[in-house]
Amino acid sequence: LQAIRCHVDGVCPKKKAGDICTTAVHDFEGDQTYGKKPGHNFTLTVDFDTIDVSSYDALVIPGKPSICHGQQILAAAGVLQGKKCTAYPAVKLNVVLSGATWLEPDPIDRLLH
Repeated sequence: LQAIRCHVDGVCPKKKAGDICTTAVHDFEGDQTYGKKPGHNFTLTVDFDTIDVSSYDALVIPGKPSICHGQQILAAAGVLQGKKCTAYPAVKLNVVLSGATWLEPDPIDRLLH
């Protein structure tokens, strides 16, 4: 997002600006599933407890096991009603049943890079 000149902040529950958030990458290597590899250590830029979410245009929520499953967390929380979102296609049913509009990723490999 920063490459296309979007302002991006990193936050994480129970953490403050300057703390580190460790990530993992799921690498589709041609197998029937993905392999988990070490990701990046992000330095957080905002205190989670003080963030003003109304000052942002978008939300990217990572989930477990990967970022595409964040929509499952949002669906379970009941906050996707009336929203537009996309994810890995296996998550489409969760998005649609939660009342959100599914945006088809085109081409699909945009989600895998």
